[in-house]
Amino acid sequence: MKEVLKNLNEEQRSAVLHTTGPLMILAGAGSGKTRTLVTKISYLIETVGVSPFKVLALTFSNKAAREMRDRISTQVSSDAGALSVTTFHAFCARVLRSEAQYIGLSRNFTIYDTSESKAVIKQVLSRHGISTKELSPFEVMNYNEGLNNLGYYVGIDNEEEFDLDRSDPFFTYYNEYNAELRKSNAVDFGGLITGVIHLFEKFPDVLKKYVERFEYILVDEYQDTNRAQFKLLNMLSKEKRNICVVGDEDQSIYSWRGADIRNILEFEENYPEVQVLKLEQNYRSSRNIIEAASSVISRNIHRKGKEMWTSNPTGDEIEVVECFNEKEEAEFITKTILDLSKEGHSTREMAVFYRTNAQSRTLEDQLRRANIPYRVVGGVKFYERKEIKDMLAYLRVVVNEKDSLAYSRIVNVPSRGIGATTLRKLETVAVRDGLSLPQVVETIVDNLSNYKDLKLSAKVRSSLSMLSNMFMEARLSDSSGKSPVEIYEGILHESGYWDSLKARKDYESQARLENLEELSSAIKQYESSTEKPSLGGFLETVTLDTSNEEDTGQDLGEVSLMTIHGAKGLEFNHVFLTGVEENIFPSIRSLEESQDFGLEEERRLFYVAMTRAMEKLFICFAQGRMLYGQLKFNGPSRFINEIPNKYYHWKKVGKITGSSSGFSNDNNEYDDFNQECEFEDDEKTFMVSKNAPASKFNTGAKVIHSLYGEGSVINSEGTGQDEKVTIKFKDGVNKKFMVKFAPLTLI
Repeated sequence: MKEVLKNLNEEQRSAVLHTTGPLMILAGAGSGKTRTLVTKISYLIETVGVSPFKVLALTFSNKAAREMRDRISTQVSSDAGALSVTTFHAFCARVLRSEAQYIGLSRNFTIYDTSESKAVIKQVLSRHGISTKELSPFEVMNYNEGLNNLGYYVGIDNEEEFDLDRSDPFFTYYNEYNAELRKSNAVDFGGLITGVIHLFEKFPDVLKKYVERFEYILVDEYQDTNRAQFKLLNMLSKEKRNICVVGDEDQSIYSWRGADIRNILEFEENYPEVQVLKLEQNYRSSRNIIEAASSVISRNIHRKGKEMWTSNPTGDEIEVVECFNEKEEAEFITKTILDLSKEGHSTREMAVFYRTNAQSRTLEDQLRRANIPYRVVGGVKFYERKEIKDMLAYLRVVVNEKDSLAYSRIVNVPSRGIGATTLRKLETVAVRDGLSLPQVVETIVDNLSNYKDLKLSAKVRSSLSMLSNMFMEARLSDSSGKSPVEIYEGILHESGYWDSLKARKDYESQARLENLEELSSAIKQYESSTEKPSLGGFLETVTLDTSNEEDTGQDLGEVSLMTIHGAKGLEFNHVFLTGVEENIFPSIRSLEESQDFGLEEERRLFYVAMTRAMEKLFICFAQGRMLYGQLKFNGPSRFINEIPNKYYHWKKVGKITGSSSGFSNDNNEYDDFNQECEFEDDEKTFMVSKNAPASKFNTGAKVIHSLYGEGSVINSEGTGQDEKVTIKFKDGVNKKFMVKFAPLTLI
């Protein structure tokens, strides 16, 4: 143990040797916090003589808990099997299994996952006569999760502290949802923690048992805890006070997941006798990178304050790279990776970071073309993401009406009531008649009376008819020369796919929407680079591009692509930070928040990104960027301007002819947008404006639809790109269309 202590610096040793009372270790980026925490636990067991049974160490992932447990076992001579190194949720599940009877559960209770929770909420909404089209179950789930994160549970004594609106329908749904869980002997994921809080508050003797058992409580990544976890820790440590929390307020980047930075900022208020130690020596990065990152993060107000330093060499200057557009940004990164690998640098030690997953698409395209192997860390390659494969399947059915595989993928996506049983019936008819699935459906829709033996419900018949008509319209548009992007956007909206994701209002669905908008960008870029673009041509390009990932014959390793959130805890020799532009990074959502918490979290995210780099950091931005299907002129991020000049070198690449405030559009990729660009030179901001056209399909207007014939507009809503019309046709059927996609002509 003495040898292990010798390898620690003075602050790390002080943290290990502190064994009585509360301790807060503010561990900066790359300061060896895991080594310190592991050594501290080992020291308690080996030197102080604390039984492993008396130690509880909590973290946020099974991987981190496993790694910590393995490292401790190499430092202690006694059996560490009784040591509780686990996640918050696993710990709470174990407690509830042991004490379930106190709160009306049996020990074999079920833990519901997201899909099961959603099913219960759908039942609750159904009892209120609310369909999932009127209210997405995910909105209710988000509300429930918010209460769980705060530590609220049904029957809590101090309900007034939560400032809840009891008349809010969501509060009613929350109560009914939890009643259903109790009837089913079930707990959802967030309810594991609130369940233990409930248990400890209502049954003090049970709490006392756990307080007496755990003499020492240690928490890793404390800045990521929510209020419920904060409350749980206070209950367990309130008597012995031997709690050690390790965290960094400058790396608190998960507020959208419920993390509350106040837990670390206000720790001293709850434990006035706490000793605060700061691990400020960085072992990871060059001096240039650390001092630059420290200058940026020092602008945040909500922080404890650390002065990070390193004894590492000064290293290279940071490169701020100004590119013409996102394509040339990706080309610069690709060329630089190739140059670095020729110099002997391993591509395994290179990473490209982006603010949102949708930004990976252009980067992936360029890396594939250069035969550079890559992996998307914590995510899926762009063209392998579910929503992208779904929409490509829709497009394949438009181009090839015999593509049964693509059709079976999307026939019930989003849900149309066409389940596995119906699909099997359709496949049986397809085999019998020698037709493809899309052809069978079209045949059934046109001659329903000949297929009575299928016994399809009215809902299924209506869904199949809608799907068949949508594909017929799309094929008509394709044959008449409509642009691929218009056909794609038409299907995206007419199929209900877009609305089904938008209704969920959770972060995962928002990311999927961004990816679908980025697919629109990909189609537009294909159109601009092809003399005669077609839908089939685009699909062929995608297929050939993604299938042609050849083996170069060299062991280059894989370049890592990831969001900055996914990069936390990792390190690389060379880091490329992309899309560092206003409204992207910081995100537009953070800038719209009334307080500065959102902007400060974005700055913390930028700090995390910078401090992943060990040797060289490239910060890239584009003068103009095609993002989510639209051309944006955002200008460089304010975070670039917060880096002192002495730490970076600014370079321009590509077709740039002037400064970023004098953007010159000489790339035909952007010629067709006809947008007026207004530049404000002093602020380096860029705005794109476009006048919305007046509606030409007013109520009462007579129209002709290329498939349904003549009709009258009975309702019109929205303007420009968002205009929708409802048309009553001569056969008495009413149909709703988005004007920009529908083949409509005024009479």
